[in-house]
Amino acid sequence: MSVVRGAAVEGAWSLPAPMEPTAAADGPQVSEVDSFRRQVDDLLSKTDVLEKRVNEVVGFYNNKKHSSGGRKAGGRYAANGARDSHGNGMPDLMRQFAGIIRQITSHEWAQPFLQPVDVVGLQLDDYHQIITKPMDFSTIRNKMEGKESTTYNSVREIYSDVRLVFTNAMKYNDVGHPVHIMAKFLLERFEEKWLHLLPKVENEEREHEEPNDAPTKNISPEAAIAKLAEDTGNELNEINKQLEELQKMVVQRCRKMTTNEKRKLGAGLCQLSPEDLNKALELVAQDNPSFQTTAEEVDLDMDAQSETTLWRLKFFVREALEQQANENTKRKNDMYNALAKTDSKRIKR
Repeated sequence: MSVVRGAAVEGAWSLPAPMEPTAAADGPQVSEVDSFRRQVDDLLSKTDVLEKRVNEVVGFYNNKKHSSGGRKAGGRYAANGARDSHGNGMPDLMRQFAGIIRQITSHEWAQPFLQPVDVVGLQLDDYHQIITKPMDFSTIRNKMEGKESTTYNSVREIYSDVRLVFTNAMKYNDVGHPVHIMAKFLLERFEEKWLHLLPKVENEEREHEEPNDAPTKNISPEAAIAKLAEDTGNELNEINKQLEELQKMVVQRCRKMTTNEKRKLGAGLCQLSPEDLNKALELVAQDNPSFQTTAEEVDLDMDAQSETTLWRLKFFVREALEQQANENTKRKNDMYNALAKTDSKRIKR
C-alpha cells in the first residue's frame, strides 16, 4: 500500500469551475464551455442508444438460456432478393424497411422530423455550425423514390440516415428539451425494429458478395446478434476515445490551481481507498515517467506537478470520494435494515 504525505485539511472541499472567464473574455470562453457541454450531451445520447443495444443482446442470450431449443424449423432467415407479390420489382427487404419507417413517422412525436429544419424561420443561426449534415424523413423518402440527385444503394445507407435524423436533433437540443426527448424515444424504437430486420440484411449482403454459383449461406439470429455485439463494442470504444480527448481539452483549458486547492487535493488523496490511491498515483506517473508508484511511502510534491496533472487528479479524487460516500451510505442502510428486521423478529416472539 502506498502512503501519500500531505497536510490534512478539515472540512469538505468542492471542485471549482474549470474556467473562470474575466469580463473581457466572457464571450469566447462561454461559447467554448457551451461547445464542450454539447459534445458531452451528444456522447451521452449515443451511449444511451448503445446501452439499449447491449440490453437487447443480453436479453437475447438470456431468453436463449431459458428456452429448450431456440428457434424451431424455419427460425433461420432465408436470403432475400425476392420481388414483392405485386410484381413492382421492389425487393422484399426494402419493402420491410419502408414499413418500419412508416411506423416511426406515423408516431405522434415524429412531426418535428418529417421536414427539413426551418433554420431561417426559427432563427437558428448556429444550426449549420453544429449540424454538418442535416437530415429529415422527407429527404429520406425522396432518395428512396429516386427523386433526389443521390439515391440509396443499400438498406444500411437508409438506416444511417434515419439514425442521423434523430442524432442531429439530440445533438443540437439540450438533454431536457422536448425535441431531444422525442428524438431519443423514437431512435430507441427504431433500433429495436432494426434489430429484428438485421439478420435479413446480413443475408442479403452476403448473397451479393458471393459469386452467383456459390451456395447460399443463411445467417442465424445468433450470428446477427454476435455481429451487433461486436459493432456495439467498437462504437463504445470509439466513444471512450472521444471522451478521453474531450477530457484532455477541458483540462488543458483549466485555470491555475491555488495553493489552498492543492492542500485540499492532498487531503482528498489521503482519504482514498488503497485501490483508488494507486490509480491516482498512476495518473501522476503518466505525465512524470520518473515518478515511482511502487514504493511503500510516496512523497508527492503538489507544486512540482503540472496543471494538467493537478486537475486530472482533482477530477478523479472528486469522483472517487463521491463513490466511496455512496457505498458507505448503502452499507449503513443495509445495516439499519438488517437490525430493523432483527428487532421486528424479536418483537413477534
